[in-house]
Amino acid sequence: MMDGAIRTTTMTGPGGMARRLGSLLLDGLLPPDCPLCHQPVERAGLLCPDCFRHMRFISEPCCDACGEPFAGAGFAGSVLGGAGRICASCADRRPPWRAGRAALVYDEWSRALILRLKYADRTELAPLLGRHMARIGQGMLGQADLLVPVPLHRRRLFRRRYNQAALLARAVGRTVGLRTLPDALIRPQATPPLARLGPASRRDILHGAIAVRPSRRAAIANRRIVLVDDVMTTGATTGECARVLLAAGAASVDVLVAARAPDPGRDPSQDTGQHP
Repeated sequence: MMDGAIRTTTMTGPGGMARRLGSLLLDGLLPPDCPLCHQPVERAGLLCPDCFRHMRFISEPCCDACGEPFAGAGFAGSVLGGAGRICASCADRRPPWRAGRAALVYDEWSRALILRLKYADRTELAPLLGRHMARIGQGMLGQADLLVPVPLHRRRLFRRRYNQAALLARAVGRTVGLRTLPDALIRPQATPPLARLGPASRRDILHGAIAVRPSRRAAIANRRIVLVDDVMTTGATTGECARVLLAAGAASVDVLVAARAPDPGRDPSQDTGQHP
C-alpha cells in the first residue's frame, strides 16, 4: 500500500450490486432509524442529525501515542526523541506501540453506541463506527499492511458469539481496502474484569494472557500492523497485544480505537472533542 494513501472499496460487480439491492429491499420493509433515538434516517447505519451533533470526535491537538485529547490548542505536550506531542501519562510510561488514535471521546453518547454493539447484538453499528475510525486514522492506515483486532477469550466469545473488535477491524478494512487478520491474536488465559483496576494491576493481570496464534506468525512478521479495539482506557490490553506482536516480528504496531476514555483526573468538558 502506498504511504499516505487510503484505498477505498465500492459496491461494484455482481456481488456488490446484490448487496445494494438487498439493502434497498430491507429498507423498504423496515425503514431505517437512528440507533440511539430511533428517529427515521436516510439509510441504515446513520445517526440522526441531533444525535450526530452530540458525538465528540477527537481532533488535534491530541496525544500522538494514545489519542487522549488535550485541554486546548496551546498545550505544549511533551517531546521524547522525536516521538511527537504526547500526554503526561505516555511521557511517564511510553506505550509499546508507535502511535495511537481514537475516533471519539468515550462519553454517554459514544458509550451508548459501543455498548449496543458489544452486548446487544447491534452488529450493524460496526460499519458506522468503522467509518469514523478510518477517517481519524487515515495517516496510520495509509502506511499499514494489516489490521489485527484485540482478541476475546474463547469463553467470552462463545457467550457473545462475536468479537466486537474484529467487527470494527473488518469495517475499517472494508472502508480503506486493507487486509484484516481476525485470528492473529488469542487469549489463552481468561482474565477477571478489569474495570475497577488501575493501570499497574491491569498490566500484571494481562501479562502472558495474550499470545500470537502460532499459525499466524509468518503473516505477522515484518508487517506494519494497526491494532483495533473498541475502547482504550489505560492502554494495558492494547499494550500487551502490541508487545506480543512486536516480539513475533511485526515491523511496527499502531493502535486505532473507536473511543478513548478520558483521564479521570481531568475535566472532560475541557477537552477538544469536536461536535462537527
